[in-house]
Amino acid sequence: MDRFLSVTISGLSGGMIYAAVALSLVLIWRATRVVNFAQGAMAMFTTYLAFTVLEHGGSYWVAFPIALLTGLVLGAFVERVLVRPVENGPPLNAVVVTLGVFIFLQGLAGLLFGGRFRSFPAPFSNKNYNLGNVSTVSPFEIFIVLSVALVAALLFALFQYTDVGLRMRAAAFSGEVARMLGVRVGRMLTLGWALAAVAGSLAGILVAPSVFLHPNNMDGVFVFGFTAAVIGGLDSPVGAIVGGLGLGVLLSYVASYAGGDLQTLSALAVLVFILMVKPNGLFSTTATRRV
Repeated sequence: MDRFLSVTISGLSGGMIYAAVALSLVLIWRATRVVNFAQGAMAMFTTYLAFTVLEHGGSYWVAFPIALLTGLVLGAFVERVLVRPVENGPPLNAVVVTLGVFIFLQGLAGLLFGGRFRSFPAPFSNKNYNLGNVSTVSPFEIFIVLSVALVAALLFALFQYTDVGLRMRAAAFSGEVARMLGVRVGRMLTLGWALAAVAGSLAGILVAPSVFLHPNNMDGVFVFGFTAAVIGGLDSPVGAIVGGLGLGVLLSYVASYAGGDLQTLSALAVLVFILMVKPNGLFSTTATRRV
């Protein structure tokens, strides 16, 4: 029982990182109906920029906001300069652009920072607290949970209670009608990509202390984040959070009781099952919607 509790808690902290990636994918999908396959690479690149700050003597609390701010700028740049010119063409064009960004950023990271694995420091201890015989959570895992929960709460408040959020929702739901009502749809789409990149950058800098920093270090995290987004429903921010947490716990159970080699297979099995039962995801409320 003690082991089960420890594994569950560990899975929840890991699931929060998948939830952050899933949330970033949902934000872009809701706005433009595009899956950004470069999201993991963008998070990796901004984490490298944060690591550069640390290498030059900066503190973690300087590097952390720099990663988020550069993610904000990078997300806006990708949408405005690269995706915007092809957004009115066939949907596959935008997907190809994001794949091109993915390849470019991985290559650029290898060129600028090298291909060797680097250790990324954590701001708090990774040593778990013990309650009796139960190993619970570490201070850094608490920081992960609180950080992702805070970002999710801020995004929820933005969309539900602010004029900007209302305009973003209108632009995503019906761009032409929103444009006739005076909404600057282009700006709203750019803002959506920028906020999504912030969520992705948060996942990148939070997962970096647990895995070695490398141009490919976010690939696996992105795959599981994408899986969580599809399971929860690409239209649902709540589904992204629930899907990420559920997948994190599942992978923790599999790694602990069946072996880490079966994690990817188990995630695929769950994804296939969910798509067979509810193809649009567990929390999706619409079958199709066009911008």
